[in-house]
Amino acid sequence: MTSQMVSKVEENVLILEREFKAPRELVFQAFSQAEHLKHWWGPNGWSLPVCNVDFREGGVWHYCMKCEDKNQGDFYGMESWGKAVYREIIAPEKIVYVDYFSDSEGNEAENMPSTLVTLTFIETENGTKLINRGEYASADGLKQVMDMGMMQGITETWNRLAEHLESIQ
Repeated sequence: MTSQMVSKVEENVLILEREFKAPRELVFQAFSQAEHLKHWWGPNGWSLPVCNVDFREGGVWHYCMKCEDKNQGDFYGMESWGKAVYREIIAPEKIVYVDYFSDSEGNEAENMPSTLVTLTFIETENGTKLINRGEYASADGLKQVMDMGMMQGITETWNRLAEHLESIQ
């Protein structure tokens, strides 16, 4: 039984919360190590063929999600590149990074909004509560990614994370 995600929008900020049945250190590692990320990052039917993580303040995580699911029609075969630049890391409590849409070279997409993401990992009786706070430059930037189906994508991604955590404990 996975716990449900709670989400709320405050102008240009999206806050997501979910509890995972896993120790805080393990949930933190799932977000900071390529060998974990490859198993769960991205929505259903998408893989992570490129995942280069330099997990330190000032370091960069550059990745490519690829749609492997023929049932997803026009999305099949599509690649979506992203880049995160780490600003603050306090293991196993917090990760702060700026998330960009990018190309395969790591150049930031100018027509897409970047996000200041703060991940907070809180120990609970049943595991770890994850709070993901995404701050956009404007409410329009947040609306742009919401209109692209981000809520479905993040829900599927976190479901995959829950399955991954379960499978390795």
